[in-house]
Amino acid sequence: MIMKNVAIFRRTAITLAAGALFISSVQAGELLLKKGDRLAVVGDSITEQKQYSRFIEDYLLACTPELGLQIFQFGWSGERAPGFANRMDNDLVPWKPTVVTTAFGMNDGSYQAYNEGIGRNYEQGTRRIQDRMKEIGARMVVGGPGPVDLDSWRRDKPEEDKVYNDNLAKLGAIAGKLAKEHGFVFANLHPLMMKVMTEAKAANGAAYHVCGGDGVHPAANGHLVMAYTFLKALGVDGDIGTITLDMKAKATASEGHRVIASQQGVIEVESSRYPFCFSGAEKDPNGTRSILPFLPFNDDLNRFMLVVKNLESEQAEVTWGEGSKTFSRAQLEKGINLAAEFLDNPFVESFQRLDRIVQQKQQYETNMIKRIVTNFRQIRNVVGEDEELDRLLGGVYGKLAGKQEKYQQQARASVQPLRHKLSVRAK
Repeated sequence: MIMKNVAIFRRTAITLAAGALFISSVQAGELLLKKGDRLAVVGDSITEQKQYSRFIEDYLLACTPELGLQIFQFGWSGERAPGFANRMDNDLVPWKPTVVTTAFGMNDGSYQAYNEGIGRNYEQGTRRIQDRMKEIGARMVVGGPGPVDLDSWRRDKPEEDKVYNDNLAKLGAIAGKLAKEHGFVFANLHPLMMKVMTEAKAANGAAYHVCGGDGVHPAANGHLVMAYTFLKALGVDGDIGTITLDMKAKATASEGHRVIASQQGVIEVESSRYPFCFSGAEKDPNGTRSILPFLPFNDDLNRFMLVVKNLESEQAEVTWGEGSKTFSRAQLEKGINLAAEFLDNPFVESFQRLDRIVQQKQQYETNMIKRIVTNFRQIRNVVGEDEELDRLLGGVYGKLAGKQEKYQQQARASVQPLRHKLSVRAK
């Protein structure tokens, strides 16, 4: 199963050397994601970049299509937690979200050393958001802020990188405290991104940024780290599927995949569930491929396994799409992760097409909220309480939401069952 009963989140803490990654107060066996959920991805300009939000949507539509989710991106440049708290009843609540992720704190820290006033304002705004989501019955993944880059934020005063990262870590602790208090899941972005950034820079040099060329807004590599953190917090277990080839019997496939034909080590499979696909060159921060050596994305979230039994030779060549690699019998008996071993694979083109549709959809969502819906507040302030006005604005919102739903349907429909071939040749 792609998720244990869709998404079972146990009451355990997952930790990294850099600190706690997730703190969950969700009861054992309780579902975080459910079929038909309406997921709102909320945050500041980093969310409005529409990269980690896009990766989350790509993943949930392609890798877990059976959930039939609706997803909406609510990013707003310059936003702070109190600012979103002021507009959430007008902008978010009418969309009727059932699951909400938030990522605030970068602006709340005011780009200076931490002080009690900064912490108090952030806590008040964050508490208002969580209280309101509790009231409407939405489940939450509360994201703390990520870090600023260690080499590209203040090149003139690099000591300020540490000062501001200390501030951001403290804000993350506040978000985590409130999430625990409300019974929500906490996705602590800061320690994981710091860990990944430190390791990536050690391998690729200081110029390899993880939190963006400006030190604040990540490129695709950093956004994949964010998407990973939120997807883990949502409860995704990463089991894309398993294809089993018995060299002396028929091939079989797990849920989401169907063996069409199997003969003499060649298998044709139809897959309705895709592996996540990556972009960019090996050391390009503007692509997702370059961060993979430092992030267990494929191991944790993207396991598309090939298991080969009864192989008589010590090695075999596996060909998938245009790529071929040689593996030992022991590796194949244990299972190889096709998604990790073959980054260029038959799913890439379809996955990229989905990503383009999701990008267009999320751009519409930004325009819908920032140019139209948020202005309903000003109209109500001028007119005052008026039932007829509420009906009229509700009708406008319904029309806008209907178009968003058409984009959603188009994105979901683009994930069509895909046929692909695998061959295993003894060497």
